[in-house]
Amino acid sequence: MTMTSDHGRLMDDVYRYQRLFYDVTRKYYLLGRDELIDRMDVRPGQSVLEIACGTGRNLAALRARHPDARLYGLDISEQMLLSARRKLGAGVVLAQADACTFDAQSLFGIARFDHIVCSYCLSMIPDWQRAVDEALRHLAPGGQLHIVDFGDQAGLPRWFRTGLRAWLARFHVAPRDRLTDTLDNLGGRVARVEHRGLYRRYTVHARVTG
Repeated sequence: MTMTSDHGRLMDDVYRYQRLFYDVTRKYYLLGRDELIDRMDVRPGQSVLEIACGTGRNLAALRARHPDARLYGLDISEQMLLSARRKLGAGVVLAQADACTFDAQSLFGIARFDHIVCSYCLSMIPDWQRAVDEALRHLAPGGQLHIVDFGDQAGLPRWFRTGLRAWLARFHVAPRDRLTDTLDNLGGRVARVEHRGLYRRYTVHARVTG
């Protein structure tokens, strides 16, 4: 069995029942998602892909804010996609795929996107650097990759950071402390990298312009 299928099966096991109350519980600690959506400059007709779209919560918010955008989502977990399909219905194209290796042309009939969103997914993807590379590979010229995820919590008490990370590990989540360094080292591959910490670096927002 491949690593992709192993991770997909793990995510299905994790979310088989959690997906039923995921949106209600996660709003208390997946902070900064709405701020990211509010800061996105999506123009009518532009394409937006969310990688690891989960229950479709962010795509629903994007659709409400940008009704003329073309929306797409992928997730490795078929269980999560069950909830996303029920929430979103028609108008948003969804597919099961691995964030580290996917063919958007085959999945969606479109090779590159004006905007790509990674919301609290890199902290759950074992080979998260490869997922960043794959997102950039599918970014249209001048397009933007938007990331929100756990930061290094540098501004918070040590006891809080230790407890948070121990609790997150129970759900196979690991904050990527080198995320901003990795983005800063993209060098000539992209036009611009911006990032900022929120809530004492509990959360990091990043925007990469291709």
